[in-house]
Amino acid sequence: MKMPSRNNNIDENKDRLSDLCDYLLIHILSFLRSKIAVQTCILSTRWRNLWKQLPFLSLYSSNTLPRLSEFASQFLSLRDGSTSLFVLKFYNFCNEGFMEPHILDKILQYAISHNIQHLHIFLKCDIQHFPSCLFSCDTLTSLRFNVTPIRYDKPKILFPNSLNLPSLTSLSLGFIAFRGGPDLFLAYPRLKRLEIAHFEILGEENLCISSTTLVGLAIEFSFEPKNNRKIELFTPNLCAFTFMGTPFQILFGNPLSSVKHIEIHADIRWSYAEAPSILLRWFLEFVDIESLIVSSNTLQVLSLVPNLLRVKLSSLRNLKSLKVKRDELSHRLSKILIDANLAQLPPRSENEAARLQEVFKVGSSSIPDEMINFLLQNSTSKEFHIIN
Repeated sequence: MKMPSRNNNIDENKDRLSDLCDYLLIHILSFLRSKIAVQTCILSTRWRNLWKQLPFLSLYSSNTLPRLSEFASQFLSLRDGSTSLFVLKFYNFCNEGFMEPHILDKILQYAISHNIQHLHIFLKCDIQHFPSCLFSCDTLTSLRFNVTPIRYDKPKILFPNSLNLPSLTSLSLGFIAFRGGPDLFLAYPRLKRLEIAHFEILGEENLCISSTTLVGLAIEFSFEPKNNRKIELFTPNLCAFTFMGTPFQILFGNPLSSVKHIEIHADIRWSYAEAPSILLRWFLEFVDIESLIVSSNTLQVLSLVPNLLRVKLSSLRNLKSLKVKRDELSHRLSKILIDANLAQLPPRSENEAARLQEVFKVGSSSIPDEMINFLLQNSTSKEFHIIN
């Protein structure tokens, strides 16, 4: 059978990609790092100036910051100044060196003057190196701010209280210090999602998170508290709560009937005897959870509560989805579990401690069956999964 001949009018070598409109080509370039996107200018004359219209700038450094600074300066000086710069991602994974203040100021001033909306900053820097206009930018909708001081012997960066970001809907803060008090988050009238991680609370007051618009809150806490400061929540419309780290005092200042989705990855990283009881208190304070994700370590921490199996968790009465995620036991938690089990057992053979060490060895991902049964018996969930 004779195969149909190809249409000779079709040029097989035609560059169909370059025939796409500028909008689609710029959209394709937006998935690349800025340095690679700029390099496409050598493909042909069609691509020579496309990168100059990119609405984003992503800067990643894992070695030398001077070269990154030079690239950023050239990028901003050559791009089309009439094009808005909606997204700026600035990541420095270099252990040594820091961004020169005048370069940082130039980049941020440029971004703010070109309608920046999404700003991600992971840098080693000092707070005074940031231009004041950053903290009063009326176009910024999303801010991820993870900044460590230039010298490790300095305290954490103190996040400023006097901010005015009226369009901000998503805020992520890491490796910083808060000055306690009630007014910090009142400057964000549209804030919907908040993440805080690896933080400290300074001063004599608790950290108050007060927002009527907040629907999602994520907290990661891995440092030993240096004082008795707590977090107080006044978030009547909070829908999703995520926690990772060692449980500490969080005071829920309003009924939690609005919280439907909970995810907890608890651990004990230091000698904190109250952590299991605090974790249980959280479960008791939630009212009507619909989906719950917990790690295997969370169940191990919860199992340390005396007479836990007698407790009734009414918050799980309408649970629709339960997922347990396997994770590795930390050294501290494994030791606590061994000591707790030995304390509950009468004197036995010398092999008892060795057996427990094998059960609760560091790196294991065992999920206690009694804890699974405890959760299922307290809930009506028809969907249960163990995930890795």
